[in-house]
Amino acid sequence: MKKYLILAVMLLSAALGVVGKAYRATLTDRNRLVRNQATLLNSVTHYKTAAGQEAASVLALELRCKEYERLRSNDARRIQELGIKLSRVEATATLSTKQRIEAAAKLRDTVIIQYRDTVWLHDTVKLFRWNDAWCEVEGTMRRDSVECRVTNADTLRQIVHRIPRRFLFIRWGTKAIRQEIVSTNPHTQIVYAEYVRFTRRNK
Repeated sequence: MKKYLILAVMLLSAALGVVGKAYRATLTDRNRLVRNQATLLNSVTHYKTAAGQEAASVLALELRCKEYERLRSNDARRIQELGIKLSRVEATATLSTKQRIEAAAKLRDTVIIQYRDTVWLHDTVKLFRWNDAWCEVEGTMRRDSVECRVTNADTLRQIVHRIPRRFLFIRWGTKAIRQEIVSTNPHTQIVYAEYVRFTRRNK
């Protein structure tokens, strides 16, 4: 009788362990889905850094591989085309920017002499050039056409950080994952940003 009682206690303990593990996994997944819902409801936040640089902030999505394949099928295909298994990906980031440059430059006349078909050709064109530390614009204006060359340089810095849960002065766990993007080019405006963090079932 005692042997059966011990066996029953062991089976009950094992069952409670399995149930407890399943409950913790369900609770973790529920918290992840709640964070994802908050992320989808939040748009990109734009702000200026203390140095006056353009910056943006966006919450991270936490997806499993199957969810990523379903929700981001085009991106998943591009990753696979690179020969990378989706199960090995830690995170992906997507960023869109646009540049708007207002420039004013003086025109100067230049004579271009060309030798074509045994004849010397003279053409007066106007040249312009404008530049700052990040961008260079130069071009040529002819009687019937305009040629323009634009060179633009930018460095985008991305910082991913954890936002802890907070109660009064106590901080614990993870409330959300957030990505900060900072542009060093004042002509750049960050119009879209997304950060996807891959989660595994055993986490």
